[in-house]
Amino acid sequence: MTKPSYRGRFAPSPTGELHLGTLLAATGSYLQARSQQGEWLMRIEDVDTTRRVPGAADALLRALEAFGFEWDGGEVYQSQRTELYKAALAILSEKDLIYPCTCSRKQLANETVYAGHCRHRHLPLREEYALRLRVEDRPINFDDAVIGPYRQNLDRECGDFVIKRKDGLFAYQLAVVVDDAEQGITEVVRGVDLLDSTPRQIYLQQQLGYVQPDYLHLPLLIDKHGQKLGKSTGAAALDLSQPVQHLHAALTLLDQQPPAELAKDDLNTLWQWAIENWDTRSIPVQNKVITQN
Repeated sequence: MTKPSYRGRFAPSPTGELHLGTLLAATGSYLQARSQQGEWLMRIEDVDTTRRVPGAADALLRALEAFGFEWDGGEVYQSQRTELYKAALAILSEKDLIYPCTCSRKQLANETVYAGHCRHRHLPLREEYALRLRVEDRPINFDDAVIGPYRQNLDRECGDFVIKRKDGLFAYQLAVVVDDAEQGITEVVRGVDLLDSTPRQIYLQQQLGYVQPDYLHLPLLIDKHGQKLGKSTGAAALDLSQPVQHLHAALTLLDQQPPAELAKDDLNTLWQWAIENWDTRSIPVQNKVITQN
């Protein structure tokens, strides 16, 4: 069979302004697609409407444009794709793979693996109940382009997981799997903080009959305490008047070794160099510690 042409995506959550950590993820995703003459799609992951910041999505898109990112087609918003998630849920229900769960966060506070409290209770399917997916006692294996071989037994290391929350919102795990399949994504490039979620997503792909994409997990930017750079840790918004300097910094953090003189060149020249010289073998496995001013 002929291998499908490359199709990647960037899927930020609209929770704040563009900071260096987000730029790093966008840059890695973009270069992996463009270096293979592939498509790069833009998806706004706002399935969790409780975390959405008004105006953040538009501000983020405009900031990415200021940095020279060009995506194929229009933007897709998870909040507008509920019917797709409902259809996937119906398939899982028909296969008797889901069940209602009344467990509260307080009840599960000391559990790292869900112990299946509601698995055999035969509760009715009510709107106010969360829905969990039954997992199997078997390993999920995949090869990550940066991390290498990765293995997880969902039953022993995760347990049955939520795919629809008790507040009625679909969980990220289900939404991202449906979106990637519906959009024909061939490789998922994202931060390594989502590496642990990948086996759950692969399991869902298997149950829904989807094609499994490839995976590449990028290092995170962390502070001296090991916390991911983000809004909650006071990540500074990038100065949109200096895109070349910030992009050059992102490429350096990805160990692509851009020539120093390119930090004083124009944006198009820097992007051209980055696409032509993109090397996934140089991407660091370890997260990068940075100090914010």
